This record gives sequence, structure tokens and C-alpha cells, in this order.
Amino acid sequence: MRKRSENIILENVPVTAYAAEGRSLARVEGKVVFIENAVPGDVVDVKLSKSKKDWAEGFAINIRKYSDDRVQPFCSHFGICGGCQWQMLPYEKQLQYKQQQVEDNLQRIGKLALPPVSRILGAGKSTHYRNKMEYTFGTKRFLPREELGVLGISADEPVAGFHAKGFFDKIVDIDTCWLQEEPSNQIRKAVKAFAIQHEIPFYDIRAHAGCVRTMQIRICTTGEIMVNIVLAFEDENLRPLLDHLLQSFPSITTLLYTINNKKNDSLNDLEPRIYHGRGYVVEKLGAFQFKIGPKSFFQTNTKQAEILYQVTRNFAELSGNEIVYDLYCGTGSIGIFVSGQAKKIIGVESIAEAVNDAKENASHNGISHAEFFCGDVMQVCTDDFFQRHGKPDVIITDPPRAGMHWKLVRKILDMEARTIVYVSCTPATQARDLNLLGEKYEVTGIQPVDMFPHTLHIENVVQLKLKRI
Repeated sequence: MRKRSENIILENVPVTAYAAEGRSLARVEGKVVFIENAVPGDVVDVKLSKSKKDWAEGFAINIRKYSDDRVQPFCSHFGICGGCQWQMLPYEKQLQYKQQQVEDNLQRIGKLALPPVSRILGAGKSTHYRNKMEYTFGTKRFLPREELGVLGISADEPVAGFHAKGFFDKIVDIDTCWLQEEPSNQIRKAVKAFAIQHEIPFYDIRAHAGCVRTMQIRICTTGEIMVNIVLAFEDENLRPLLDHLLQSFPSITTLLYTINNKKNDSLNDLEPRIYHGRGYVVEKLGAFQFKIGPKSFFQTNTKQAEILYQVTRNFAELSGNEIVYDLYCGTGSIGIFVSGQAKKIIGVESIAEAVNDAKENASHNGISHAEFFCGDVMQVCTDDFFQRHGKPDVIITDPPRAGMHWKLVRKILDMEARTIVYVSCTPATQARDLNLLGEKYEVTGIQPVDMFPHTLHIENVVQLKLKRI
């Protein structure tokens, strides 16, 4: 162990285990060290960012010996753009570590009696699995470490790709991204080339100057493609650009543009303008069709979402006589997916636009026994509401990464539904909530599902049954 400019560097550290959230673990002189940019089996030099009495955090600055588990990443941008964290591991090994992450979190944080965790359901496709991508245009190209000694960052260099990890103003200029099928990369390159040729300035987020900002591309399993180009203002070359895209890519079924002159990239309070097509695309999940607009939330991996929802439906154990409450229902996709086996679906969501989409999707699929309500669950689900709509037999909850507020957990405990199906994108917060729900419920089923190969993200579905007293 030695110090440089007050920074502690640990040398020749054997990495022994996976520690969740994309980090690995080592032990140095009795201290647990959590390490980024390393995998079990590596021997690395670690620069510490935090150092406490019993534990430390850091990142590998030099790999002295590579793990036998490592494979060659297939993407030339791996390690730079930050979109994928695990391409250096075989997919089966990724699944093994994700399974371990679920088991460790539920045991360590949940502290409940648990059934065996079912084997994780991996993705059939580990590339080209995303139905939605968002690209950023900018003026500052992020340079990897090996280029820094030769080049500087040119404010006059137009780039198109992804924000570099940890930088809001530097963009990794992408040649080929493997996360979405073509013509995704081709469309991005066409917009970049046209803008450069016609001198449409790319947006500089620091100076808040320039025109071309971001672009979303959604490619559905139905074959429909939606493109939304976001600009800071209406450049005189906007229409020629849009016409060029339609001529070059006749497969685009909906083309929109959005004017955003704010200092942030959020589209929530903006109104996309339709240039070509219906203004939305249609995606399929099982037997159901879903209308998706430029601001709609929809699961990003369609094929795996179908598997996730099948698990959810199986865990709900519906017979056709149940009232199902779908909390955090979003655009209603889960409630609609399980509706064929339910007497009634009650969806609750705080975002008004999502509730409108849910109602429209239910109508589009001919589902008359589903109702969706806008508001906070704790305000919506009152005694009067139960009297009008019935108390739930089954609760499905799919909260954001932060999990459920403890007051909502108390509300769910008061509802006393016979079954809860908890869908989570963060096993750690799910485990915390399961611990609270353990007051009245027991965990009876656990099924991890991998939605995002080559990343650290993991979905987990848990079935809970009301305890018999």
C-alpha cells in the first residue's frame, strides 16, 4: 500500500468475489474493498476513493493479471461510453452474478424466511434487444485516456453518441452501438452527416448554444419505427433534414421533431410535433397491442418484458374472479397483460399522461373491465374507493428504483390482499420493502429476469401470500 498526493493505491490486489451493482470485492489486511472496473479472478492495482476502518471503495487503475473468465468485448466503445458494464464476461457468467445479487440482497436486507430462488431467466438475444435508444449530439468529444496526451477536446468537433460516464458535457462519438438493431446506427449517422454538410450547429450544453440536441429512436417488434429529433430552435434546414430521413429510410413510420430551448433535456413538459405518420407506434406484448407515443413509458426490452409479465401473471394465480390492483401501473401494460384472467383491473399511477395512455391501450384492446386512476396510491385507495371499486384480492406493484414509501407499505398491509406480486428493478430496495411486508406476508416465490444483458441491471419478481393466523 502506498500514497500518491494523498490518494491511497493498493497494488497487486486479488479480486475474489462479485459484490453487486457492477462492483467486485477483495480483502486487504482484513479490510473489505469494493472495486469498480474489475471482475473476480483479476489481480489489480486499486486507487481508493473512500477508505473507512472496515471497508473501502475504489477503482482498478491497472490490471496485472486478467481473470480466466474474461472474454474479448465485442463493442469498440466498451469501457468508454458506460452503457454496458459487463461485455468482458461471458453472458452465462453475468447471469450467475445477477442471480447471486438477488439472493444476497434478499437474505442480507430482507431477513425473511425465503423459498429457493428460481434460476434467472436470461435473454434470448444479448445484443440488439432494446426497442428504444436516445442519442445525444454535442460539440465536445470525450477522449479516452490513451488519446489525452495527443489531442485536446475541440469545441468545434460535432459528435453524436452517448454522454460519457460522469460527464454532462462530453459525448462519446459512437460508430456502432450493439444495443438496438438497424437502422438505428444508420439514422444517427445520417442526421450527423446532414447537419455537418448543411452547417446546422450541434448543441453546446455549457454555452446553451447550437441547434441539434438529441434524438430518440424506437424500433418495435411489429416493424414500426418512430424517430423524434430534438432541436433548440427551428433551423431553416429542419424540413430538408426530415425529408432526407424519410427518403433515406422509408421504413420510418412516424417522424417527429421537438423544440427544446430549455437548459435540460427533459421532454415531459414539451410537445413533439408530427411531421410524418400517426405520431405513435404500436408494439405487441403477447396477444395485446400497445400504442406508444414519443413520451410514453414502455419496457425497453420487448421480448423479455413479455417473459417478465408472464412470470407476474403466473405469480398472481388468477382464476377469473379476482379484483387486481396494479400499483405504479404506468401505461397499464401489466394490468392489461393479466386482464384475461381477472374479474377487474384497477390501475393507479401518479403521471396523468401515463394514465391517459393506459385508458387508451385498454380501449384499443377491447378491455372493458379495467379502470385507471391518476393520483398517489395513498390518496386514491381510501375506504370510500374500496367501497366503490372493491378491495383487492391481488396487488401487483412495480415501483421505481427507490422502491415503495413506507407509508404505502403500511397501506398495502391494511388492504390485506391474499396475494402480492412485487416486480422490482432494484433487488436491494425490494428486499427492504419485503422486510416490512413480512409483518403479514410470507415470500412464496422468487424469479429473477434479466432484461438488460451486459449491464448490471436486474429485474426480480416476488410472490407474497397473506399469512394464515
